[in-house]
Amino acid sequence: MLNNLVNALVNMQEDEALRIVKEAIDKGADPHGILDACQEAMKIIGDKYEKQEYFLPELVMSGEMLKSISEIVKPKLVAGGKEGGGGARRGKIVLGTVRGDIHDLGKDIVGFMLDVNGFEVHDLGVDVPEDRFVQEVGKVKPQVVALSGFLTLAYDTMKSTVEALEKAGLRKGVKVMIGGGQINEMVKDYAKADGYGSDAMAAVRMAREWIPGVK
Repeated sequence: MLNNLVNALVNMQEDEALRIVKEAIDKGADPHGILDACQEAMKIIGDKYEKQEYFLPELVMSGEMLKSISEIVKPKLVAGGKEGGGGARRGKIVLGTVRGDIHDLGKDIVGFMLDVNGFEVHDLGVDVPEDRFVQEVGKVKPQVVALSGFLTLAYDTMKSTVEALEKAGLRKGVKVMIGGGQINEMVKDYAKADGYGSDAMAAVRMAREWIPGVK
């Protein structure tokens, strides 16, 4: 069933994708599995964008489909014992897709999962310039900065964003995670980040490890 969800998302079949998600939830499917399928579709859509098979309208529509799916899945995650909603938050995280990249699917999933796991997420959106990250980090004093980027051009911007934080004197005491696209250990080292994640739950695990008192 979830393979059909991937196909529906990639083919921009919103009604079919939502039908599959609702049916899966009704049958007791693991909501994390639904998010995994969304991420798989995201990777395919990103590849098509880089190959110029898809363009901005497809990215926008994909983001809207993901938001609709999130509205269905999020209550199930919270009901399943995840923290979120009201009450004290575990820590602050500044999140955004770096300058030059308008891909928001991966970022939205990461922000979504961090939120339901009890973190205070400050989502700056997409195509975020370095100075905007600097401004927000200086303002909210987060423990973690999460940089998202799907296109390969984002690697240089991730690096320059980390350098901007260093130049502003904001790097010390702040952990930087990166994710999206073909991010790997080599890109992490190039960008001078502290860690990278292949999926949203990896981001949650890193945040738990990095923020004191979070288990």
